[in-house]
Amino acid sequence: MRIVDYELFEVPPRWLFLKVTTSDGIVGWGEPVVEGRAKTVRAAVEELMDDYLMGEDPLPIENHWQTMYRGGFYRGGPILMSAIAGIDQALWDIKGKHYGAPVYELLGGKARNRIRVYQWIGGDRPADVGQAAAEKVDAGFTALKMNATSELRRVDTSATVQSAVDRIAQVREEVGDEVDIGVDFHGRVSKPMAKRLAKALEPHEPFFIEEPVLAEHNDELGDIAAHTTIPIATGERMYSRWDFKQVFEDGSVDIIQPDLSHAGGITEVKKIAAMAEAYDVAMAPHCPLGPIALASCIQVDACSSNTLIQEQSLDIHYNETSDVLDYLADPDVFEYRQGFVELPTKPGLSIEIDESTVRSNAEHEVNWHNPIWRHDDGSIAEW
Repeated sequence: MRIVDYELFEVPPRWLFLKVTTSDGIVGWGEPVVEGRAKTVRAAVEELMDDYLMGEDPLPIENHWQTMYRGGFYRGGPILMSAIAGIDQALWDIKGKHYGAPVYELLGGKARNRIRVYQWIGGDRPADVGQAAAEKVDAGFTALKMNATSELRRVDTSATVQSAVDRIAQVREEVGDEVDIGVDFHGRVSKPMAKRLAKALEPHEPFFIEEPVLAEHNDELGDIAAHTTIPIATGERMYSRWDFKQVFEDGSVDIIQPDLSHAGGITEVKKIAAMAEAYDVAMAPHCPLGPIALASCIQVDACSSNTLIQEQSLDIHYNETSDVLDYLADPDVFEYRQGFVELPTKPGLSIEIDESTVRSNAEHEVNWHNPIWRHDDGSIAEW
């Protein structure tokens, strides 16, 4: 069996899909994308596929991963690791289909029977989220996540802190104490503001605070952790086991959130999960993306004992024109019951992509970019 062809599809709302075809007719799908930089990642995928994978046996995945990573003198970062991630997902999809087993069975077998998921509420600038929270709980979800704030100055007013606290308090009042509420700081918050917000939020018992500072300031997480009892989560902008190594050694993180479409794919995130387990750190993979990325997450979640919960992007505010289930021939594979998704049992990534929908939607121009925010003095603000 050899790799004989590949195709890339930019599809709404902001995703890039990769289809890899073998000489045996087995097809594997991957989702290599950096949101807002799909065309750049596309070029990297084409280069990797043409230079290293065309004509090769798809099954020795570890060797292919090492070749793609170590074959370049300059390594890592969001573009190259996302390109590797999507190719890696497609290769695992092929391998699972070749052996007639879901990917998690090839990675040691299941560690659980179902996976807890959480649901996003609100948008980039959170406003009235109480009613949305109640609706999601009524739909069966037992865990929610919301943005904590819009843009913040490096040291902002007490009114700004209070408005963020009031929003979380509103959600807590609507859903009660039995529902977990994750609060995403989104890297928008400076260290001094993160400490103030964390302390003020403690009475409302957040599930975790996510990305309290940007990944380039991970050395400050220990200081923030010393000021709060709320679990700290981070990792969506960390791209390999080497990026995670220091936060494990520092002991400042409770939950890691690697992204299966950014952090080297299934091969790499399985290794990151094992590293985290050795440091008593839980994993909750980041996934505000499409069905292939989510299917990949579920395969790793299934066989990783320290998986806590899984993000999924159904009805997320980014998905204005297309949603996760729109690209699946059988959307029931992601059916959520009582806040959980059952482990899939079909071979490979356990999903069937509706290729006609992919091809049709790829004909439309996709040009998603995150907004550029500015403070009231005109300086750039973190989105």
